[in-house]
Amino acid sequence: MITKFLRFQSIFKQVSMSFAMVLSLIAPSFAEVLEIKSFGHSSFLIRGGGHSVLLNPFKAVGCAKGLREPNVIPDIILASSELADEGYWRKKGVFFVKPGSYRIRGLTLEGFSTAHDHVGGRRFGYGTFWQWTQGGINFAHLGGIAGSLDPQDKLLLGRPDVLFIGVGGGAKVFTAKKAANIVDELNPRIVIPVQYIRGKKPSNCDQTDIQPFLDVMKNLEMIKSGTNYVLPSKLPERTIINLMQ
Repeated sequence: MITKFLRFQSIFKQVSMSFAMVLSLIAPSFAEVLEIKSFGHSSFLIRGGGHSVLLNPFKAVGCAKGLREPNVIPDIILASSELADEGYWRKKGVFFVKPGSYRIRGLTLEGFSTAHDHVGGRRFGYGTFWQWTQGGINFAHLGGIAGSLDPQDKLLLGRPDVLFIGVGGGAKVFTAKKAANIVDELNPRIVIPVQYIRGKKPSNCDQTDIQPFLDVMKNLEMIKSGTNYVLPSKLPERTIINLMQ
């Protein structure tokens, strides 16, 4: 009787350990689910990993004219500059726009500075681009800048899992060709193009639509995920372009 009880106890312990191991493998996949919501222009909300991060909230002016302004309350806001179309925010949340290294509730944010125009900052000054890891995913946001990245910038950015990059050209945004060169150098897993014209072009906007960028990057796979995108549990090894609305 005692022998049977001990044998049952041993089997129960093994089953319990196996179940615990399975839960430890499954639980992170649920905990680390990340969703990206697009508001257009260069503004996105990233939710997951215990945080909600809003990128480049805007006022519907300039090239963002006609878009619906973000109406969310995130934990953290990252902006490229304080211009109305990429750094307009009057609601709750911790707002970061200046370059530097920040840590808030376990999330480390790195902001780097480069020219906001194609003439070394002489026209529009400097903008901030961002790198951070959220829910185990390495993000980089290169909207709102047009200057070159130096070798140290590229080293610090590493290989992004998700890269937001301006592609529409004009005075304050990467040209399609320059954006394509940066994509080639950083080799991200997922590229989400930003700051290009969707639909009717506002009269006072100098940006192009997405086509020049797609023409340069025609060898890459492209998907369309609409306004909401849940990151897959297994990220692609080769770069793909995700066109979000």
